[in-house]
Amino acid sequence: MKNFLVSRTDAIGDLVLTLPLCGWLKQQFPGCRVVLLGRDYTRAVAAACPAIDVFISDDDLQKLPKLEQIAALRRVQADVVLHVFPSKRLASLAQRAGIPVRIGTRSRWFHWFTCNKLVALSRRHSPLHEAQLNMLLLRPLGLVDVPELVDLVPLGLLLADNSLPDSVAALLERTSPGQLNIILHPRSRGHGREWGLIHFGALAQALHAQGHRVLVTGTQAEGDSMRDWLHEHAHVLVDLTGQLTLPQFLAFIGSADGLVASGTGPLHLAAALRRHALGLFPPMRPIHPGRWAPLGLHAEFLVFDKPACDDCRSNAASCACIKALQPAAVLARIAAWEPLPAAYL
Repeated sequence: MKNFLVSRTDAIGDLVLTLPLCGWLKQQFPGCRVVLLGRDYTRAVAAACPAIDVFISDDDLQKLPKLEQIAALRRVQADVVLHVFPSKRLASLAQRAGIPVRIGTRSRWFHWFTCNKLVALSRRHSPLHEAQLNMLLLRPLGLVDVPELVDLVPLGLLLADNSLPDSVAALLERTSPGQLNIILHPRSRGHGREWGLIHFGALAQALHAQGHRVLVTGTQAEGDSMRDWLHEHAHVLVDLTGQLTLPQFLAFIGSADGLVASGTGPLHLAAALRRHALGLFPPMRPIHPGRWAPLGLHAEFLVFDKPACDDCRSNAASCACIKALQPAAVLARIAAWEPLPAAYL
């Protein structure tokens, strides 16, 4: 087996936690080629991963007539396709493209008709981390052991380039000994329970008082949703919402010291870029840190000490458990951080 096609067409954080699988394939099958099929907006993440040789945009693929889509997958010459994120359409295309080994989960009915290797896998109720759950799909290839998380960390590292605009790079120049450049990413686009702007504001004030630089990131839409809050705290933070492309965002994270966010894509990017990455989580399955904690050399998380968060399950906007995490506790974790060199190629 020389060519592997890994299909992961959902969010950035999910993709980042699939990168260790790609690195494991490289390690177990020396000289193999790993092709990632993903959403176009994740292209920069794939480009920053040493374990990925080729990226195919599913958005571009869908623009082609069906027969040309099949032909495009045939040109990959994949020996194996791993349907990490289930897609009925892509499972059918892989079958029609004649990929010899097609691996999917037993829980998706369409895999019974399109895949020839089925894996029993229940993500919601498993005690395993997301990155470990992905590894279970490799069992039909004879890779039956699930690596420990510490062993998966180096397999999923990202290497950012230094393509930052001069005006942005200047924001990261240290002006005093011990100063940290800390990114706060308050929004999650529904991918994680949000800590709340009140808490992020208190944290920004405290970090600024300690001499650190506070930088806030997010999409343009996220920035618009926080506009009043950003104006209120303009004296203690730098607003970069809507100003960075994804390649620039990767370089920016890789040039900063650390990032604080809920369990969302930027948290996992920071961890994979070897930054300090502090995730804020509720104690509720399936979005608890046991499943979604960031993986990295300097990654950690905080979770409210409570058996479950079932009271908050029906109302994500007012999740009391994640808001019970106090800014002082976050500040105490950051106090142990050391300045880091830039994570460039």
